[in-house]
Amino acid sequence: MATRTWAPPGGGPYDLERTLCVLARGPGDPAYRVAPDGSLWRASRTPEGPGTLRLTYDGGTVHGEAWGPGADWLLDRLPTLLGASDDPAGFTPRHRLVHASHRRNPGLRLARTGLVLESLIPSILEQKVTSDEAYRAWRLLLQRHGEPAPGPGPGLRVMPDPRAWALIPSWEWHRAGVDGKRAATIVRAARAAARLEEAASMDEADASARLQAVPGIGPWTAAETLQRTNGAADAVTTGDLHLPKIVGYALTGLRGTDDDGMLDLLAPYAGQRHRACRLILLSGVVPPRRAPRFSGRDFSRI
Repeated sequence: MATRTWAPPGGGPYDLERTLCVLARGPGDPAYRVAPDGSLWRASRTPEGPGTLRLTYDGGTVHGEAWGPGADWLLDRLPTLLGASDDPAGFTPRHRLVHASHRRNPGLRLARTGLVLESLIPSILEQKVTSDEAYRAWRLLLQRHGEPAPGPGPGLRVMPDPRAWALIPSWEWHRAGVDGKRAATIVRAARAAARLEEAASMDEADASARLQAVPGIGPWTAAETLQRTNGAADAVTTGDLHLPKIVGYALTGLRGTDDDGMLDLLAPYAGQRHRACRLILLSGVVPPRRAPRFSGRDFSRI
């Protein structure tokens, strides 16, 4: 076990769980756990190998413990993961709802993992399906094709390496409920893993272009990935079924906002549009439902 501590600059408020919760892919994510004692566990495949990270926060300092070949890599980048490179001071709320949410969440930071495939693959799984379908697929694929995380983590699994992703047979994708289009996109991404991982050190525009050079990866998937890997404060998600409607309703009270309308509403937050969306989502203000919840499809039964 290796250890490291990090204190938020200036001694200001910090919210560990809210900062990192976007890295979890559903409540049963095999690579992410919040233990009963409040500690946060993550399993990652780093450039140096698998690693497990345990994090606790005592109100002033984050304490990190790590195991496995990737332990040093994870601890070297611990401050960046926790939002040390994020600049929340540059954000100015321009709507009363955003201002209220900003005031209630002073400890929010934008995490930066520096691991592209780790966020890209689950984002591809989430393309055009319900969250529950995508979370189930991620869970099954890690359980069947990942490996046990090093250290004493609570049943964590490390995702497969690029070669293992590329070698998953068609019937295993089908068993996990992943259609052929998404499976093929993941295989293409795995085969280009070395080039895609370079996006973690690029600026947002170049990183997005690098990801979208892979057929099957569009603006939605690129934005969802860069928000996590690069801590991209301006990577607003377009092409989402729900986000434009939520943003539109929260800021105007009107229903049916589309992508163009959402981008117009977020224009005052240029450079910080993703942060604005995070705060809007944290406000809990959503348009009331007028139709039954969409019923997910089980591709494994087709």
